Amino acid sequence: MKDVGSILFLCVIICGIFIACKPASGHQSSKNVTNKDMQVREIYLAGGCFWGIEHYMGLVRGVIDTEVGYANGHTPSPTYEMVCQDDTGYAETVRVQYDSRHLSLSKLLEIFFRAIDPTLLNQQGNDRGSQYRTGVYYTDDKDKPIVDQAIQKLQRAYSRPIVVEHQKLTNFYPAEKYHQDYLNNNPQGYCHISPKLMQEAMKANPLVFKKATDEELRSRLSEEEYRVTQQSATERPFTNRYDKEFRPGIYVDITTGEPLFASTDKYDSGCGWPAFTRPISDSLLTEVSDASHGMHRTEVRSKLGDAHLGHVFADGPKDKGGLRYCINSASLRFIPKEKMKEEGYAEYLPLLNKK
Repeated sequence: MKDVGSILFLCVIICGIFIACKPASGHQSSKNVTNKDMQVREIYLAGGCFWGIEHYMGLVRGVIDTEVGYANGHTPSPTYEMVCQDDTGYAETVRVQYDSRHLSLSKLLEIFFRAIDPTLLNQQGNDRGSQYRTGVYYTDDKDKPIVDQAIQKLQRAYSRPIVVEHQKLTNFYPAEKYHQDYLNNNPQGYCHISPKLMQEAMKANPLVFKKATDEELRSRLSEEEYRVTQQSATERPFTNRYDKEFRPGIYVDITTGEPLFASTDKYDSGCGWPAFTRPISDSLLTEVSDASHGMHRTEVRSKLGDAHLGHVFADGPKDKGGLRYCINSASLRFIPKEKMKEEGYAEYLPLLNKK
């Protein structure tokens, strides 16, 4: 049992990232995933107290949804009180849905194994009992060889036997509502996973940015986006999509996905295009002398993607450094603050706290 009044230690969850989670029945998702481009997969993970495991896994880029419950037992419709009697056969388990485009099952399991001691039987942290055993339960037989291989790899790192169950899921009952997303709602609650590991979870599957091929760009960019980024064209002023966009968020290179500008540095210059006082980092941009159209200007390009972005001028706000980065909307993709965690940009959220 979890008794916060006993010697069980408290870990303060310092990450502050929230995962929307609602109780559901059976194996159905507890979140309505609507992005048609996602390749949604699921795995069930047992690693001691499910409060900590749920929060930990929810911080990993590529994880879409989590739900805590009871898995692989023999008593119909178990309750938390029943499971705590240690005779129902159930393990406290987290159903993890993930987007396999951004997170492979082998990588997900590697991250999960960091949060448990796989050599302890029916014990994690200060919790004791069969409900706290470790396990990996799959629903798709195609996942079995991946799980088996991950366990074999894990065993090579330990001299003691690995006792992590790895088998097909036989049943799963969602836990009571108050258990769902517990540590988000109770940040001082009991947790057997250290704050350091929680922080590391956010960086365990980082975004990788790379320059796209011309074929890739032609297949996914609009005609205007391609002309602007690849042929240094300029879109029409005042009618482009981000000229009047001032919601909190970040602006990424549309060709690579790399963050270039933050909403906290955007202002209304009246020029008809998005204007920024500075990029997230000077190292992200390349400046090139531009003598086209009978003018002498400084072109701005993304360093990694080599995409034309716009121009930089010395007529910006003096109290912000005096520069105006005049950027084509067609060169950017805006990610609003509320979507940044979902799309894997959680580490950039502190940029929006700038004054």
